[in-house]
Amino acid sequence: QVQLVESGGGLVQPGGSLRLSCAASGITFRLYPMNWYRQAPGKERELVATISIGSITNYADSVKGRFTISRENAANTVYLQMNSLKPEDTAIYYCNTRRAGADYWGKGTLVTVAS
Repeated sequence: QVQLVESGGGLVQPGGSLRLSCAASGITFRLYPMNWYRQAPGKERELVATISIGSITNYADSVKGRFTISRENAANTVYLQMNSLKPEDTAIYYCNTRRAGADYWGKGTLVTVAS
């Protein structure tokens, strides 16, 4: 079955960096666009970044210039490099993909930005 497994979350100080990874299995990864979402406490889940099968990227305005999404098809992995982190980036970060009516989610990884 399809599995998306996120890793790389943790506690980081404001201004710091983290790199999240999402390892996919059960899909032909190179054929799937990939997304990162996040959900902060008390807020709705929001789209953070997307990468197409051709590696075209898009970002939420709140993370433009600070976050970078990338994919490594040979490793079935999508990454989210997060720099200049702010307390408002604190959230659970989820990996997602959807194609042909199917929608898959990972269980998430917690990122906490605090001093």
